[in-house]
Amino acid sequence: MAGEFYVRYYVGHKGKFGHEFLEFEFRPDGRLRYANNSNYKNDTMIRKEVTVSPLVMDELKKIIDDSEVLKEDDKQWPVPDRVGRQELEIVMGDSHISFTTTKIGSLLDCKNSKDEEGLRVFYYLVQDLKCFVFSLIGLHFKIKPI
Repeated sequence: MAGEFYVRYYVGHKGKFGHEFLEFEFRPDGRLRYANNSNYKNDTMIRKEVTVSPLVMDELKKIIDDSEVLKEDDKQWPVPDRVGRQELEIVMGDSHISFTTTKIGSLLDCKNSKDEEGLRVFYYLVQDLKCFVFSLIGLHFKIKPI
């Protein structure tokens, strides 16, 4: 798993509240950039940036490697539609994948796909990545007074 490393995830849609989305990326230098734009009830865009340690980056690489998502192909996945779109780009060593599909609401959406297993791998990895990022952002920015 040596070499280049980059991860970017985006999920969003354009609706009555405008362009609402969640996006994060891990850069090779360890920077985690996070953006969440919800215009619901006039919310403002949340942007956070933090540098994570090499150990955190190693754990991220392990999560991706263990998922085996780099073996998948999005050719038979549902295309983005009015519901929204998801994008996942990963550069890991000599591998570079870029997936695009519609928003997946639940595992039932995977079951109805032409590539049920591949979409399920994607779905579970995305859930893991979002939990990982939310934990890092929460740990770094939410400080509770003693």
